[in-house]
Amino acid sequence: MFKQPMKNKLYILIILLFFSTNSFSEVVKEVSIEGNQRVNSQTIEIFGGFKIGQDLNTNDLNNILKKLYETKFFKNVNLSLENSILKITVEENPVIQNLIIKGIENNALKEKIEEIITLKEKNPFVENEIKFGINNIKNLLQDVGYYFSSVELLKKENSNNTIDLVFDIDLGKKAFIKEIVFIGDKKYKKRKLLNVITSEEDKFWKFISSKRLLNKQRIELDKRLLLNFYKNQGYYNVSILDETVKYDENQNFNIVFNIESGSKFYFGNFKIELPTDFEKKYFKKIENKLNKFSGEKYSLKIVEKMLDEIETIASNKSYEFVNASIDEQILDDKINVTIKILDDQPNIYISKINIFGNNVTIEDVIRNEFIIDEGDPFNNILFQKSINNIKSTNIFKNVESKILNTDDNSLKIIDITVEEKPTGQISAGAGIGTSGASTSFGIQENNFLGKGIKLDSNLSLSEETIRGLFAYTKPNYKNSERDLILTVESQETDRLTNFGYKTSNTGFLIGTKFEHLEDFFIRPNFAVSYETLDTASSASSLLKKQEGDYLDATASYSLQLDKRDQIYQPTDGFISTFYQSVPLNIEDNQTLINSYEIKNYYEYFDDLVTSISIFGKAANSLGEDDVRISNRLYLPSNKLRGFERGKVGPIDGGDFVGGNYLASFNAATEIPIFESLETMDFNMFYDAANVWGVDYNSSINDSSALRSSIGIGVDWYTPIGPLSFSLAQPLSKKSSDKTESFRFNLGTTF
Repeated sequence: MFKQPMKNKLYILIILLFFSTNSFSEVVKEVSIEGNQRVNSQTIEIFGGFKIGQDLNTNDLNNILKKLYETKFFKNVNLSLENSILKITVEENPVIQNLIIKGIENNALKEKIEEIITLKEKNPFVENEIKFGINNIKNLLQDVGYYFSSVELLKKENSNNTIDLVFDIDLGKKAFIKEIVFIGDKKYKKRKLLNVITSEEDKFWKFISSKRLLNKQRIELDKRLLLNFYKNQGYYNVSILDETVKYDENQNFNIVFNIESGSKFYFGNFKIELPTDFEKKYFKKIENKLNKFSGEKYSLKIVEKMLDEIETIASNKSYEFVNASIDEQILDDKINVTIKILDDQPNIYISKINIFGNNVTIEDVIRNEFIIDEGDPFNNILFQKSINNIKSTNIFKNVESKILNTDDNSLKIIDITVEEKPTGQISAGAGIGTSGASTSFGIQENNFLGKGIKLDSNLSLSEETIRGLFAYTKPNYKNSERDLILTVESQETDRLTNFGYKTSNTGFLIGTKFEHLEDFFIRPNFAVSYETLDTASSASSLLKKQEGDYLDATASYSLQLDKRDQIYQPTDGFISTFYQSVPLNIEDNQTLINSYEIKNYYEYFDDLVTSISIFGKAANSLGEDDVRISNRLYLPSNKLRGFERGKVGPIDGGDFVGGNYLASFNAATEIPIFESLETMDFNMFYDAANVWGVDYNSSINDSSALRSSIGIGVDWYTPIGPLSFSLAQPLSKKSSDKTESFRFNLGTTF
């Protein structure tokens, strides 16, 4: 019986509180400010956003209080308004006089720490920013491998209300990845999965690589890469049950990925659902193309490609406000795919695109990756593709996007926030094998001057060759969607012993590369080089005639059609490449070069891949002179195993002089034996190849008959580096050919 009166009293109290907090209002006739030492009274008035004569209520006073605290100049602020006098009493925060980073010798790392700390010299000291600053430093140090670091803040208060801050940092030991383990129903060997992810095990030959350091963000990327890899292999329901990071007593980490791949799925039927006012003929082609994949293993890449094609048609046919969704239905081991195209979206346009977080990268580099622009109709397909374009630049660690509403329902604002990552890389390589030893060293920068420019310098040395290269690449040059490529190269090759010549060559190349049609790439180039050719004292007189200096100018191009299901470890499809180099000064021993190669991949059984490659090349003189010895063709070592590199074909005296024509056929398939050997892959191969054609001397014994071999290859991921070796048995050969049944190579890039 007391409930109703109590309820009425509660209502009355709420009403009284409402009017008591909102009915107060008073005109400010005078302002009194106390406690300020450094910040003058006029500045405080500006910060507070008020002025004499203004009518203030309780909400206004709260806003003034909030604004003053937001300046970070004040530790405490008290406000009162009585008798038209606004009284403000402040207690100022001390000013940071000196900020010292202690315990960091690396200047670059110290600069990064200074950038992420919100506390700055000559700025007010805010107590609650200490914890935030320490956490930022720890996160940064963990990103570069210092998982056992500690950070302590030391404060020294001075007499003039200033303060000295010292961040005392103990880096501790770096956290290295001792081992990466894959467990569960993983289907693939460890070696193959290690090549999918970016993290690397700590091996002594990878002492330069930062990927051997534990990085949480990199592990998240690895999870996505593993999931995409499995889904492209047909494992639609794959999941990473968990990833466990453990460390041992030596402060080394072990990463365990628990993979549940599930069953393999195959494409069923494909269907595209269109709005009634759409012209179906534009989309029928895509539907027919999709149905060709019916019965093949499910691939996420194929679905994404079809969405890209739909986007292209929609934009070309002015279906501006189109959106698309994918409905995948599982029936036994088949997945029926329905792509629904929607156009009942409201007409929405892009009002503004904001870019945040690009401290180094120029904003235009990011904007150039956008397919849509300010003022364009908003299209979600194009928007998502633009975000993917930004991610694919490999400049940013993270890319986040937000679509914001405006007061006008027909306008949207897009906010893009990027997190830049270090883009410089140092690489080195070393190897030893039956063909000799080799070393290499390179420096790359993928975002020079923040303009997205790629610089690549490399020096390599082998028993025959010293080569130096510098390359400049400007992606999307002048918004043309074409890369501008400039290279300068110098190479010296000493082949006097077995091939009868020595050459030094220096030159430059300018070219471009672009995708003309779907998966069809064109790369035209123009090159100029200067060559000095010397021959051995034992060389024939006809070869000695070629000694001298040559200035070469060539125009070349390559046409490439890439229909592989994936670039790395393809299991299906093919890649076809035609190349031609045309001399521009034919009067001086100039050579026309043509080549063509096609490589096919077949998966006859689950995860058992066979590759077949056909390659042909021709070098023909366009003048009266013969093809220069340095331009003649030699068989690459990977085209004919069981024979010594280059020591097949025509011989002039004791020198292998190569030929005008080269052809090869190569087939290889994995051997599903010793599945328990996680670090070893076995394959069986058949090679058939030859080089022939001697234009300068008809008396040389020459034969176009194919040489062939069969053998077994092993790739072994050893504790001292990747080891590849093959055992080959020649099936057909000539007496002058040099055979080499056993071949090995131990080497890596780090």
